[in-house]
Amino acid sequence: QVQLVESGGGLVQPGGSLRLSCVASGIIFTAYNFRWYRQAPGAQRELVASIAPGGSTEYADSVKGRFTISRDNAKNTVYLQMDSLKPEDTAVYFCNTRNDILRRDYWGQGTKDTVSS
Repeated sequence: QVQLVESGGGLVQPGGSLRLSCVASGIIFTAYNFRWYRQAPGAQRELVASIAPGGSTEYADSVKGRFTISRDNAKNTVYLQMDSLKPEDTAVYFCNTRNDILRRDYWGQGTKDTVSS
């Protein structure tokens, strides 16, 4: 059974930082791409960042230069380091991976981040 468990959300002031973690189980971690999505209240879920098995990364324009996605294959963990946070970064953040053969997406339960003074 595939499980993704996020942690690290919370309340932070504008300009602050948070680091999210996503621990994966039930898959061969090194074979999968991982993505972080977020969903703000009343908005659609949007892709924030992705990381390939080899470590190449992509980011949404809104977070480039502020967020960093990384992975630790020894710990089956994906991270999202979020710096210079803005109120518009407030959202529930979800970890995602996809089995392309089964065409199935796997999601974590989400972790809520609030950026407010």
